[in-house]
Amino acid sequence: MHKLSRFGVPLGLAGLGGAWSAARGTLGSPVWPEETLYGAATALWLVLTVLYVFRGLRRKGTFRSDLKHEVAGPFASFIPLVGILLSSHYSQYLPPWGAWLCVASIAALAIVAAQLLAHWVTGGVSMQSIHPGYLLPVVAGSFVASIGFASLHVHDAAMAAFGVGVFFWLVVGTVVTVRLMTGGALAPAAKTGLSAYLAAPATANIAWMVSHPGPVGTVQLGLTGVLAIMALMQVMLLPQYRKLPFSPAFWVFTFPVGATTNYAIRWLATTNLPGWEIYAWTILGLATAFTLAIAARTAKTGSARA
Repeated sequence: MHKLSRFGVPLGLAGLGGAWSAARGTLGSPVWPEETLYGAATALWLVLTVLYVFRGLRRKGTFRSDLKHEVAGPFASFIPLVGILLSSHYSQYLPPWGAWLCVASIAALAIVAAQLLAHWVTGGVSMQSIHPGYLLPVVAGSFVASIGFASLHVHDAAMAAFGVGVFFWLVVGTVVTVRLMTGGALAPAAKTGLSAYLAAPATANIAWMVSHPGPVGTVQLGLTGVLAIMALMQVMLLPQYRKLPFSPAFWVFTFPVGATTNYAIRWLATTNLPGWEIYAWTILGLATAFTLAIAARTAKTGSARA
């Protein structure tokens, strides 16, 4: 497992924390699951970041080398992505500091994304090495940045970031899909990245909803439709996923699941569907159980290796 991939753990925990935050606002859930998840994500993110920076200082050019890694390069975006999610949450308790950290994390994500794009468009990667994880920095990352700006009540900046996400969703999404359809099957280790197809519409839906509170409009309905078909595709991919041997790379699944659960709860709360609360609690329960199962399996695998 590449060292950058390890940041998928706090990213997944923060994603599920966002789902519990949505449940607190719509279902009246207790605050402790949300704060526990965000607290664990914060601790892991800080430890992993310090270790990564400390080791990088000992070898010049480490981060630049990691950015150019054909498989793990896009995961460099996980570091500022987690920062945005955490600062957006904690800004409600520490308004000035949380806001500054959120803006700084968005700026860091923009720099990382720009570096990745410059590397990609100058022949830095081969078509065969491209995988769905390339959607994360410039597509899901832009939508998360939009969510961060919205949490700070900066609507214009939130819409600008949303526009960036839509642009690269079309551009990079097309390149990734063409590669998958014509370039042969992905290596087993890279197949978990297919969940990025779910992360993009999930974060897009949340970004649009938090920027446009009130009745669900046409744009929201269109984005919800995209999310629904991508979720159905993930169901169809389950037989492929079940064949994969378990590894810490399975944490890649947790953020798309958490983000989808987050939006599903918010969307159900806007409907007149009888018993929507039961559906929302069921989805939240399944997402939580899934993430806890990944955590338990990771701990078991780690102890077995030790």
